[in-house]
Amino acid sequence: MKAKEFIGIIPPALSSFDKDGVIYEKGIRENIRFILPYVNGLYPVGTYGCGPCMDIAERKKVLEIILDEVNGKVPVVAHVGTADTKTTCELACHAKHAGASGVGAISPYYSPNLSEEAMYRHFAALVDSVNETEFPVFIYNNHHLSQNSITPKLLKRLAEHGLRGCKDSSFDIVNYYLFHEAIKDYDDFNLIIGTEAIFVAAFDAGATGCVCGMANIFPEILKGLRDAYLAGDRVRAMELQYKILEVRTVTKAGPTVPIMHAILSMRGINSGIPRSPYIEISDELKTSVRKSLEKLELL
Repeated sequence: MKAKEFIGIIPPALSSFDKDGVIYEKGIRENIRFILPYVNGLYPVGTYGCGPCMDIAERKKVLEIILDEVNGKVPVVAHVGTADTKTTCELACHAKHAGASGVGAISPYYSPNLSEEAMYRHFAALVDSVNETEFPVFIYNNHHLSQNSITPKLLKRLAEHGLRGCKDSSFDIVNYYLFHEAIKDYDDFNLIIGTEAIFVAAFDAGATGCVCGMANIFPEILKGLRDAYLAGDRVRAMELQYKILEVRTVTKAGPTVPIMHAILSMRGINSGIPRSPYIEISDELKTSVRKSLEKLELL
């Protein structure tokens, strides 16, 4: 897969665990089977997939389960970001040999305010570890979680080194434009948006793919939005964009990942539970979430 082929609706797939914190393979497979008919790719083992909550062997196992269930139907770009360079490269090499279509990584977390040179060396090492133009490496821009921002200058420098994609979760459309300007000389560079919250604006700005957490729970809505956008039905696209913002209000009423697992259960999907330190949401919050979704005619 070339980076430009990673397009459309791309859920950051949830991972599943049992009450003892053990990987729940049945739940992972059920999650994937539920979303697969509606999506164009997957971005697993990241924030929504509880990647940083797992040890390295567990991250490898979850990815292997997902790759087996997907069975080549859509491209899978595995999130391999960790707090250090060596482990990030190890996970990238594993993902490549396990059959992933590419890898992506957040900036090193727990090392805030790294210099541009430190960031460059980290991501250059990641690119070098897999070292194939046909095996794309994406950078994940999320200052909120990593406390290290990707600047347009750094993005351009890494593109020169071989980076071929970026997932931008800055929620900043101006920043998105600046990223486009930075990589304009690289026709094979894929700049995707990392949130459904500004889907229409980002696609107007040139995005062709969206890593959208909500596609884990309502993949049909995200597919409908993309279909309407591609068909030029602006009215319908904006209707669905505002519907998505309403659903996001529901999923942000508490920790998003446990709420999503609860919503999947409401939709009849045996998704297990997220990894500790997450805990299941309270019965009171479940009732509130259910009522809100029923009001939106989604349950």
